[in-house]
Amino acid sequence: MSLILGTFLFSVASALIPVLNAEVYLAAIPHSQDRALWLAVVAGTGQTLGKIIWYYAGIHSMKISWLARKMETEKWQASYQKWHQRIVGRPVLAGAICFASAFSGFPPLAIIAVLAGSLRMNFAVFVVTCLIGRILRFWLVLEGADWVKDVVPHLFG
Repeated sequence: MSLILGTFLFSVASALIPVLNAEVYLAAIPHSQDRALWLAVVAGTGQTLGKIIWYYAGIHSMKISWLARKMETEKWQASYQKWHQRIVGRPVLAGAICFASAFSGFPPLAIIAVLAGSLRMNFAVFVVTCLIGRILRFWLVLEGADWVKDVVPHLFG
C-alpha cells in the first residue's frame, strides 16, 4: 500500500515540479512484473492530476499582468491565433497533440497542459488523452526497467 501511495504522491509532485522525474522513480522502485500495469495506472493518474493543475493555470494565465502584457504583442497574438484555430473545434487534433506529448514527452506535457488551458481545449479530451498517454508511457518504463534488470546480470554474470 505504501508503494502505491508513494508512487501516486511522487507522480503528482513530478507533474508539478519538473526536476522530479517520474520515469527515474518508476525505474528505480522495486516491483513485481505483475504489478507494472497497476503502478503505471497509479503513476499516470497522479501525473494527470498534476497536469490538470497546469491546465487550470493556463486558463487563468491571462490574469497575470506581465503575461497579459506579453500577449498584447503582435507576435504572441499571431501565434495564439494560429494555435487557437488549430485546436478549437478540432478535438481529434487537440487530443492527438496531447496524447503525443503525454506518451513521448515532446513537447513537454506541462507546456501542452498550460497551452491547452489557455486555448480552452475540451477538458475531457485533455484528461483522457493525457491519462492514456501517461499510463502507456509509464507501463513501458516499468517493463523496460524489468527487462534491463533481467538482462544485465546475464551480460555481466
